Amino acid sequence: MITAGANSLGVTEKRSFPVAAGIFFGLGLGGFFDGIVLHQLLQWHHMLSNWYPVNNIENLELNTRWDGIFHSATYVFVLIGLFLLWRAAHRAHLYWSTKLLVGTMLLGFGIFNTVEGVVDHHVLGIHHVNETVAREHWPIWDIGFTIWGIAMIAIGWLIMRAGRWGKPS
Repeated sequence: MITAGANSLGVTEKRSFPVAAGIFFGLGLGGFFDGIVLHQLLQWHHMLSNWYPVNNIENLELNTRWDGIFHSATYVFVLIGLFLLWRAAHRAHLYWSTKLLVGTMLLGFGIFNTVEGVVDHHVLGIHHVNETVAREHWPIWDIGFTIWGIAMIAIGWLIMRAGRWGKPS
C-alpha cells in the first residue's frame, strides 16, 4: 500500500493506492501478451513445445491444452486485479494515480516475464521464446526476454516511485 496526498488546506491525508491490483493486472497482461503474441500470432512456441515438439497431432493437442491452462491462469490474475481495484475503489481515501497504476502494471508485467523466462526457458526448458530460429539462437531470445522483464521491473519501479508523492493524475 502506498500513501500520499494533501487536501486543499495543505493538511496531509492518508490515502492509499492498491499496489497489488496493479501488479496482478500486470501479471495477467504479461501472460496475455506472451500467450496471444508469442504462442498464437507469431507461433514461436507453445507451453510445452520444447518437451513435446509440435510435430504430430497428439503433441499439438497437448501443447494447446497447456496453452489454455496458461491463459486461464493469466485470466485469473486479471480477475484478481480487478477485484482488488474494485474493492479499493469503494474507499473514500483511495489515492488515484496514473503513474502508480502504470508503474505497478509494468512491475507485474516485468515480474511475469522474468519469472516465466527464468523458470520455463532457463530452468525447466519447457519452451523457448522463439523456436522458429536456429536452435543455437534460442538462448539469445531467452536471455533477451528475461532482460526485457528485468527492464520492465526497473522502469515500473521508477514510475511507481515517481507517483508515490506526486499529485494524483
